[in-house]
Amino acid sequence: MVHSKVIAKGMFILTTQSPSKGKVFSLSIAHLFNDWYMNYIQTLLPFMVAAGLGISRGAFLISAFTITSSLFQPVFGFLVDQKNQRWMVYAGTLWMAVLISLVGVLQSYPFLLLTVTLAGLGTAAFHPQASAMVAAVSGDDRKGSFQALFMAAGNVGWALTPLMVVPFTQKYGLNSTPLFVLPGVLVAGLLWFTAPRVPAGAKAAPPPLWLTLRAAWSELAKVMLVITCRSMAYFGLVSFLPLYLQHENISLLAGSRLLFLMLFSGAVGGLAGGYLSDIFGRKAVIVGSLVSASPLFYLFLGSSGPFSYLLLALAGACLLSSFSVTVVVAQEVISKNAAMAAGLMLGFGIGIGGLGVGLVGLLAEHIGIVYTIRMLIWLPLFAGLLGLSLKGKKTPASLSVSS
Repeated sequence: MVHSKVIAKGMFILTTQSPSKGKVFSLSIAHLFNDWYMNYIQTLLPFMVAAGLGISRGAFLISAFTITSSLFQPVFGFLVDQKNQRWMVYAGTLWMAVLISLVGVLQSYPFLLLTVTLAGLGTAAFHPQASAMVAAVSGDDRKGSFQALFMAAGNVGWALTPLMVVPFTQKYGLNSTPLFVLPGVLVAGLLWFTAPRVPAGAKAAPPPLWLTLRAAWSELAKVMLVITCRSMAYFGLVSFLPLYLQHENISLLAGSRLLFLMLFSGAVGGLAGGYLSDIFGRKAVIVGSLVSASPLFYLFLGSSGPFSYLLLALAGACLLSSFSVTVVVAQEVISKNAAMAAGLMLGFGIGIGGLGVGLVGLLAEHIGIVYTIRMLIWLPLFAGLLGLSLKGKKTPASLSVSS
């Protein structure tokens, strides 16, 4: 339960809230399992390519899932801002788990494409509502830290996917993928019982969406450009780094462990980035981390041995240090539309970047995987330079206003 001190003032009520850590933890665990599925197709890509599916066809499966899983998030965010939609978190997770677990057994490419496209709607429903729930129960002075915990849990889920799926699929084959529905069923049950309930009337009606976006479009557009470049690098590396490592005579199993190292370090970096953004400001974390990521990736590609592991871990941490920070920036820009802000940043911004994976797949087929990876690693630097145009804000909003 969120404890609050209520002070009447005119026609408004100022609420100073303390965080509900249990609810944040529950939502974070659910986010871990939800995002475990979001890296599922990418992890299976080498197996599907080995089974005869072309790189570009596999990449467009990732893009199709990304279109619905990300680009529809602002739509669901709009619904959440109008009225709490608690059902979205558990129904969306279950829907995605059931459909995406069929990837390994579907033989028809058009039907496979349709299935992953529909599966994306599940995670599109989950993210805006869950992120808004975290914002609602985080208290007044820990929004950056708790949103970072929520985002970091999702990134841990991404990291665990190759570590779990690769050895299992190597042993039992693609026909075993329906068994991967089980985590989704479990987390849907968890959310049914633990997702925060927002009483009717406890939430103030948000201002008209068009007026909100018109007033803030310039700053939102800059944040989305940063996220787009960062997510294109992120999705591209997650999708094609295992193929690059195979080209460099590193086994798929060893490559999955390196990918886990990068993604897990990214989760830790995201947690640290959210905490540091509450102290040093959002812009400093966004720019500093992204500008540092590209040189570290470059050094990793040219190194070997234990030092290369350290470089990859640092690069992954820097790449995702700003993951939650950009969401908080958007929620501070349009503070009355927290779910819409999360939907725009996690949805449209990430979706456009992820959509580019299909084009990157075509590029890899034409110029080779080595040149493609060497191109992707410089996108974070470009994103960091774009971040210089953001307005600096050193302290988060300290009060929430409700009627």
